[in-house]
Amino acid sequence: MIRNIVFDLGNVLISFRPAEFLEKKGYPEELKNRILSDIFGSQEWLLLDNGDITTAEAINSISEKTTLEKALITRIFDTRTEIFYPVTGNVKILPELKKQGFKLYYISNFPGDIYDEVKDGHDFFEYFDGGIISAEVRISKPDEGIFRIFLEKYRLKPEECLYLDDIEKNVKAAVSAGMKGFATFGSFDISPELYKILNNHPAV
Repeated sequence: MIRNIVFDLGNVLISFRPAEFLEKKGYPEELKNRILSDIFGSQEWLLLDNGDITTAEAINSISEKTTLEKALITRIFDTRTEIFYPVTGNVKILPELKKQGFKLYYISNFPGDIYDEVKDGHDFFEYFDGGIISAEVRISKPDEGIFRIFLEKYRLKPEECLYLDDIEKNVKAAVSAGMKGFATFGSFDISPELYKILNNHPAV
């Protein structure tokens, strides 16, 4: 049976698509691709998720490796929260799941310095019974350890947890930790498949 539903945040409940954001802002194609590779695709970005460096350290490090101007790098970091917006089709199922008696949690790779701002800016966090982000525990998905830390923190049985993530390797890591898994692949309407899974594992 499934008693707990655990969500990834990025591209499950909160859209995070830097390429689309940069296109809407009118960045030329070549510059857009350079920003995507040198900032969002950088090792520093992963270190931020893991809580290993600060934003200032990331900006300085990236600026030493790229042809992008430091002022531009700083501006991109300053506008990170503008990239996030709720995936309405998925967010709307949270109150429905709560009414059905499920406990709701999240596990997400997230830099610590913008987590509070994002959390405070989205009302749907009120439906959660708890959650962890990578920067808090210094471990990022797909490391299986982040799932084990989560399970221990909330004293949950892994076989009673369903984990949802848009990235398949993260789901596989959750399954390795004993949880059930659902790869959403970035779908903006996960409810049909989610309810199919829940109907196959009814809580009794």
